[in-house]
Amino acid sequence: MQRPDGTASWQTVSVIPDERATQDEHRRAQVPAADQTLRILRHLARRPAPVAASALARDLGIPRSTIYHLLSTLQSHGFVVHLAQERRWGLGTSAFELAGGYSRQEPLARLGRPLVASLADRLGESAHLAVMSGRDVLYIVEERAARRPALVTEVGVRLPAHLTATGRAMLAALPRTQVRALYPDASAFTNRTGRGPGRPAELRELLRQVRQNGVATEDGEVTAGFRSVAAPVLDHAGWPAASIAVTWEGDLDPDPTAAVQAAARVLESRLGFDRR
Repeated sequence: MQRPDGTASWQTVSVIPDERATQDEHRRAQVPAADQTLRILRHLARRPAPVAASALARDLGIPRSTIYHLLSTLQSHGFVVHLAQERRWGLGTSAFELAGGYSRQEPLARLGRPLVASLADRLGESAHLAVMSGRDVLYIVEERAARRPALVTEVGVRLPAHLTATGRAMLAALPRTQVRALYPDASAFTNRTGRGPGRPAELRELLRQVRQNGVATEDGEVTAGFRSVAAPVLDHAGWPAASIAVTWEGDLDPDPTAAVQAAARVLESRLGFDRR
């Protein structure tokens, strides 16, 4: 371009693209492996069952060779599991650890605490809220009823999921392939009182009954003389976000099942989980 006096000059022309799109592309370009890894985990978390690597590659637009490399790394850290017979991949126990960590902070414990307290007040028995953590349940809220004995289900305590009502309620809501990955053989089972499932086949039958009844129970399998009933808190996709339970000694009248189920449904609503 020339100035009015005829001498040459340079003029800079800049084009400003959409700022949000530019920032997003810039972040992805900086650490593409991290972006792809997080997209894989998010996609698996949204699926109702484990998926094939080829489906992941197709749905996410990531090269198949890259998908396999990332899945292998995630598997080594426990974030995914490979179901060899089905040739599919699902979330691993480390992913559940992260989910449990978030749940312990907010909003699950905050929204669940008044419901659990109300349940304990109305029934006169202790109530609690738990989340899955690998093959354990982790208790994040406990409300002990007046003049009732202390329980092992204190906040921060872990117990084997297959022995507890809270754990069984959540395990029954998981895909069967996921349960097989968590309990592949008899070595995965622990025992507290000499009762409860000790083999995968026994657990499968127990969880079938839980799905049929809509609630889970345990009788003396955690602590001799104590019984529990629990209902799962399910998210949009039907995955177990938590479980609410009541525990009592001896007999309890009236039956607390309906009250526990109602509390779980209210918590789903307060968390914004609408599965209609």
